[in-house]
Amino acid sequence: MVFKVYYQETINQVPIRENTKSLYLEGSSVGEVRKKIADRNFNIEFVQEVTGAYLEYEKQNKDFKVLEIG
Repeated sequence: MVFKVYYQETINQVPIRENTKSLYLEGSSVGEVRKKIADRNFNIEFVQEVTGAYLEYEKQNKDFKVLEIG
């Protein structure tokens, strides 16, 4: 499954919509995705599974890239 992670770049950064970044990861659950990026010191706002029409829409974005994190 593909998940979209909304985050701030540092754990101390207060979530502000204009500063929110996102990335895509593959995983079997939200918990697994959170574990994969735990060492990056992000302030994670939300992790959302992306499927169906929403995934197809996201793939149209030129910046769409699913990160490979082991």
